[in-house]
Amino acid sequence: MPTSQDMTTEFDPGLLDALQHQVAVFARRAEQTRLGGTGQLRNSMDRAAYLLLNRLDQEGPMGVKALAAGMGIDSSTVTRQVAPLVDTGLVKRTSHPEDGRAVVLQLSPRGLARLEEVRSSRRQLMVEVTEGWTPDERESFCTLLTRFNTALSARQSAHAGGPVTESAATPAPAPAAPEGTGSTTGAPAEGPSESAQTS
Repeated sequence: MPTSQDMTTEFDPGLLDALQHQVAVFARRAEQTRLGGTGQLRNSMDRAAYLLLNRLDQEGPMGVKALAAGMGIDSSTVTRQVAPLVDTGLVKRTSHPEDGRAVVLQLSPRGLARLEEVRSSRRQLMVEVTEGWTPDERESFCTLLTRFNTALSARQSAHAGGPVTESAATPAPAPAAPEGTGSTTGAPAEGPSESAQTS
């Protein structure tokens, strides 16, 4: 059975270095901006809050355990992350429709409005970032990014023995909303200072 080292040598080391560098740069850029979109600062949203609200919007009301399983995190983490969303009225706790003793989390009207506001801002950001791209380029990048995230998710799940994480469980955005740049070949696009920061 080939080892990880054997598999690595089958690929161009320079290309792999460029790829990992661009992924590191993307992670830093995403964290710095929270992919907050355009316009006012209020259009930004914490990553955990966005993923929680998006999951509840896509899947509907659910309990903490189901939400945690769908996002690939433990229940205590969901409980901690959802608390401020409940406090600010973006999420509400309601009784399960089939079991009044159980409590489910549900996106509130205020939460849906806030989520749509952030989504709209992020769509505009994607338009600006990918200005000059063709529709096919946007779709190809979205497809490859989804494939990349799914592979990372599967690897993490296999190593941790846990559920599939949010990146693979949530469908990719529409082709009109890719993120970042699509090039992984050649020298890294960022300068030396960025390389030092992300290494």
